[in-house]
Parts: sequence; structure tokens; C-alpha cells
Amino acid sequence: MAKRSDESGITRGTKNVFADLGYPDAAERQAKLRLAYALNQVLDQRDVTQTAAGRLLGMSQPKVSALRNYKLSG
Repeated sequence: MAKRSDESGITRGTKNVFADLGYPDAAERQAKLRLAYALNQVLDQRDVTQTAAGRLLGMSQPKVSALRNYKLSG
């Protein structure tokens, strides 16, 4: 959990914002976010459409759109 500094009033967080916010599944959320970020970086470098990315990743274009917009539920 985040630690509060008594002197400056600044709260120093952990390396997982989801844990800092108290989510019980913080590690899973962090992993999903990191994976989505890495995939989005590759898709940006390759400059592929969402439809082409869906074919490469074995998912539908709407799911690729959700991934590209970091909508990671499910």
C-alpha cells in the first residue's frame, strides 16, 4: 500500500497503481495493462489496421479496438 510522508504531505505510491487504489486483483490488472501496452507498441510500429491486427492475434476487430483503447475488462 502507499506510504505517506509526514514531512512533505506527499504520498509515495508503489509500482502498482491498482494496489495503491486498493483493488483486490491489482497484480492481474497490472499484468493486463503491461501486456496491452506492449501489444499496442508493436501494433503502432507495424502500422497495421485493427482488422489486420485481429487476424494476427486471432481475435475480432472490436476486441482489438477495446485493446487499443485499454478497455481490459474480461
